[in-house]
Amino acid sequence: MSFSESIVRRDEAESLRAMGVDVHFLCRAEATGGAWSLIETVVPRDAGPPPHRHPWGEAYYVTEGTAEFEVGNRRELVGSGDFLYVPGGTVHGFRGASETPARMLIFDAPAHAEGFFRDVEREVTEMPRDLAKVPVIGQRHGIEFLPPPA
Repeated sequence: MSFSESIVRRDEAESLRAMGVDVHFLCRAEATGGAWSLIETVVPRDAGPPPHRHPWGEAYYVTEGTAEFEVGNRRELVGSGDFLYVPGGTVHGFRGASETPARMLIFDAPAHAEGFFRDVEREVTEMPRDLAKVPVIGQRHGIEFLPPPA
């Protein structure tokens, strides 16, 4: 398999909307043979994934706004210019925490996030009615969503 360089212009990135979050595929898994992918997300206040875990690592770089991350037992506000790495297997989640949407780059290695986002956009069409589908979709993609605290 051979690969070549690519340039993705802002308005040319494949985009979708998953549970209120805009997702833009900057470097898709197929371009790297599945080694890694890079996604830009735009996360409105209070939107974002609940605590979950998966076997691959993810790195987050916030370019605008602020997000509140839950990583393990910690909660941290992560703002513009801040970087966060989450090793595979670590429980984590985040939500937009600023009046303006948080804009983040998400690097996953190896690449796994694309399929999950595509399935969520296709299958979760009415909130909150379809919310129960998310853990099932996650399971198909190796993501375990944790139940809310009792």
